[in-house]
Amino acid sequence: MNPEQFKFKTQVRVRNHEVDWQGIVHNAVYLLYFEIGRAEYLKNLGVKIDINSIQHDYKVVLVRNEINYISPARFDELLDVHSRIARIGNTSFTFEGYIEEATTKRFVSENNAVHVWIDPRTNESAKVSDNFRKLVQKFEGNNVAIEWQLFST
Repeated sequence: MNPEQFKFKTQVRVRNHEVDWQGIVHNAVYLLYFEIGRAEYLKNLGVKIDINSIQHDYKVVLVRNEINYISPARFDELLDVHSRIARIGNTSFTFEGYIEEATTKRFVSENNAVHVWIDPRTNESAKVSDNFRKLVQKFEGNNVAIEWQLFST
């Protein structure tokens, strides 16, 4: 993961209920922080997302979520959540993300999350739309690997 490739970030502040008995952010909460980063990234691109769908045409489901914990975040720290789409395949796309403490830039955590594009009528995987590919490519430029292959019917 190359931090220089990340063009988008959002911030979250660690709240008291996110800290465990050890005084650090509970491990499961980092997944929520990365989810916030992914949603804000998509909104920044102009992708309309709601509770049921993305762009009202397709659902997106998370199928893999990897996380590495580097250093603990603590109560009231302001965190920068960096997000980007690194790859778009035929029916899936991969987000990368990392979190750093906003003031010191201390590296906190990193994440890879694979999502699959789903046709809501059939609940089967579907080709990632060309419009989505174009939006991501416009924002990411050469920092994203995009497969433009045709979906076989």
